[in-house]
Amino acid sequence: MVPLGWIFGVVGLIAATAISLYANTLIANLHEFGGRRHIRYRDLAGYIYGRKAYSLTWGLQYVNLFMINTGFIILAGSALKAVYVLFRDDQALKLPYCIVIAGFVCALFAICIPHLSALRIWLGFSTFFSLVYIIIAFVLSLQDGIKAPARDYGIPGTTSSKIFTTIGAAANLVFAFNTGMLPEIQATVRKPVVDNMLKALYFQFTVGVLPMYLVTFVGYWAYGSSTSSYLLNNVTGPVWVKAMANISAFLQTVIALHIFASPMYEYLDTKYGIKGSALSYRNLSFRIAVRGGYLAINTLVSALLPFLGDFMSLTGAISTFPLTFILANHMYLVAKKNKLSSLQKLWHWLNVCFFGCMSVAAAVAALRLISVDSKAYHVFADI
Repeated sequence: MVPLGWIFGVVGLIAATAISLYANTLIANLHEFGGRRHIRYRDLAGYIYGRKAYSLTWGLQYVNLFMINTGFIILAGSALKAVYVLFRDDQALKLPYCIVIAGFVCALFAICIPHLSALRIWLGFSTFFSLVYIIIAFVLSLQDGIKAPARDYGIPGTTSSKIFTTIGAAANLVFAFNTGMLPEIQATVRKPVVDNMLKALYFQFTVGVLPMYLVTFVGYWAYGSSTSSYLLNNVTGPVWVKAMANISAFLQTVIALHIFASPMYEYLDTKYGIKGSALSYRNLSFRIAVRGGYLAINTLVSALLPFLGDFMSLTGAISTFPLTFILANHMYLVAKKNKLSSLQKLWHWLNVCFFGCMSVAAAVAALRLISVDSKAYHVFADI
């Protein structure tokens, strides 16, 4: 909202919701293409295009998930630092240190949860922590907004910087709604598979987005152009309430990261034949070495360049746009080519070209934002 303002921010958020729903319904409708279920995005791409497309899609997914996990670790570190600052604002515990602690906790969790189905009760905790954050962030922002004087909602920066930040914000918007792993998330959905996937998507992109809208709009209304990328840095209120919100954000992030890292864990477990008891010496040592090493790299990148909004923009540009919009439209075009009218084919080609241009422009804008922020703050910055 900050780089877009009220009009473009609201319109952009609603438009991103609509086009993300549309793109994901295309993928859902291809879930049983060719008479078989495709429970991995890369499997679907490989079935339609061939082996090279399988590898390319897996590469894009890997980049997408790596960047998402990097963002999660930055977010967890920001939440941890916010808790510390509530009780001791002495600048002793800096953001990079908090990010390292967050990465270590994420690694411990990844080692203790051998596979995605073992999460079970943790998904309930994740929902609870999300609700705690949403409710507290909304209530405290609302109170601050009511008490605060007139806010500045102008878009900050020079004319040229506004152009780049606006393009970067567009990538942020699509990143907020898309994962690039819809088939993996819906792999165990009950029959009729496609119908139930569509029901889940319609629910998520209507009722499911309302809490995010609520926090986004109220937070921007309360603080205007000074709104932080981590909203709890702005709110005022009882220390214990803010501590609870930040701790909930931290714990929820640890669980969420594991979900988005699971495709990589599953791939490596399968590749190296990890089977049997999760507590066997071989399996446990493999998780410690591989998952710990993977998250160590994530943590290093997070601490090196802890610019959460910039990483969201870059992720949207180099992986979310190609995976969710370009690939989805082109796969649908190839798979359904004999059933589409000329007008429908033109529509999908326009989508492919438009989002291809947006992907390139957003990548340039995001890299520029990271470069500017790196000069302003330096690496391992304490933001």
